[in-house]
Amino acid sequence: MVTALVTGASSELGAEYARQLADRGADIVLVGRDRQALDAVAAEVRSRGRDAEVLVADLLEPDQIAAVVARLTDPQRPIEVLVSNAGHGLPLAFEKNDIEAEVRHLRLHDEVALRLMHAALGAMLARGHGRILAVASIAAFMPRSTYGAVKQFLVSFCRWANAVYAPRGVTVTAVCPGFVHTNFHERLGLPPGQEGIAGWMWLDAPTVVRASLRDLGRGTAVSIPSVRYKRIARLLPLLPARLTARLGQRGR
Repeated sequence: MVTALVTGASSELGAEYARQLADRGADIVLVGRDRQALDAVAAEVRSRGRDAEVLVADLLEPDQIAAVVARLTDPQRPIEVLVSNAGHGLPLAFEKNDIEAEVRHLRLHDEVALRLMHAALGAMLARGHGRILAVASIAAFMPRSTYGAVKQFLVSFCRWANAVYAPRGVTVTAVCPGFVHTNFHERLGLPPGQEGIAGWMWLDAPTVVRASLRDLGRGTAVSIPSVRYKRIARLLPLLPARLTARLGQRGR
């Protein structure tokens, strides 16, 4: 039986990845900081007939991420799929943000993702098979404060890693959703309907997860759910940086 490990699994996209992977026959290791929320997702996974393991961890704490790395590299309980989803947003005004908050933001999105992918790759390459999915963002294709920057790093790395490791049996996919209906924006103080984003630009979590898992199965390096965002991703790099930076001020 396949086992998948999902970080940021207590809610939103992470919980949806857990549900859909369970529906595809995987047992799930759920990683997050909120045990109560993780236990609720675990109950959903078990209701689908799959095993669920809860691993409470703050991934910015060295001893706690070490526990997740140890789980990823346990040869007796192999992880076939890693979904690196943990992350959060910050206000876009970099000059007003606390620099320590910015550093934590950078570490969570990039350093933590790298550590987990490195651990998973070693074990997967030794077996000759495995799949890694890192949740990036359409913001990777436009100047958008440090959020766009950290996501651009993930996309660039996953493109390279997939080209190098796919021939050895391990695929690496960066998924780049646009605006998704979750409570991500509410945590930034933006209730639904007040983000300044047109209704047609919103996606729902099940659609994003379904499309990205399909691309993961195909070994696609960069997954952009929905035709509209594929077109946006092609257009954005062609526009002047000042224009795209201005557009990026809308929403979070």
